Amino acid sequence: MSYETVLYEQDGAILKITMNRPDKLNAMTDTLLHELGDAFQCAGDDPSVRVVVLTGAGRGFCAGADLAGVVETGVENGNFPYREHLINNYNPLILRMRNLPKPIIGAINGVAAGAGMSLALACDMRIAADNASFLQAFVKIGLVPDSGSTWMLPRLVGMTRAMDLMLSGRKIGAQEALEIGLVNQVVSGDQLMETIGKVAAEFAAAPTKTVGYIKRAVEFALHSTLEQALFKEAALQELAGKTSDHAEGVAAFLQKRPPQFKGE
Repeated sequence: MSYETVLYEQDGAILKITMNRPDKLNAMTDTLLHELGDAFQCAGDDPSVRVVVLTGAGRGFCAGADLAGVVETGVENGNFPYREHLINNYNPLILRMRNLPKPIIGAINGVAAGAGMSLALACDMRIAADNASFLQAFVKIGLVPDSGSTWMLPRLVGMTRAMDLMLSGRKIGAQEALEIGLVNQVVSGDQLMETIGKVAAEFAAAPTKTVGYIKRAVEFALHSTLEQALFKEAALQELAGKTSDHAEGVAAFLQKRPPQFKGE
């Protein structure tokens, strides 16, 4: 794939999507948003892709919206169509990521601010460099957290911590992010991509369809009753039970050998 603001690099079953505006800390433009959306669509459609890594070029993950471009459209006069802009540009990307039937690993290599933090939250797993930072920057410019932050952040870190981060707009470092459950792991910056590679390789060898079903089950359970979640589990288990990987997993267990999953 060839994009203007995104690098799309596949190595076997592992796809790395890199936001590529390093001079702007990968701040989001409409072009970047649309290209990310297309990249994730391609990842979902391509059966050879079994895990996606999302990261940023240079020293930042994503600094949020490119405010320089927004100012030119009349934001200072209250004329910028925020609702329409979010619905048409940001929301489809977040939904595409959350609905992707494959795991997404966020390689947080630097600052993740505003909607850039929302992108990090939309990943299934976040591994951060020790110099990474996170901030809900919206309140600092008189805006409401968007791109899914109000839904995802409280579910990850709890209401008390989420409100602290959203109302104060304070920046937190990688270690605090780990302590509150925002990230899964923190490693030194020079070890980030090596660590990501190892984790991605594990997912690439996993039963991919089952991973997708697990994502669907958890997403559903977040806004359902226990009874509804139980029925959803049963329905998805029926689907998982018909996969070739399930048959291979059972055979490998009985034969006392490692399974060789093919994502089928």
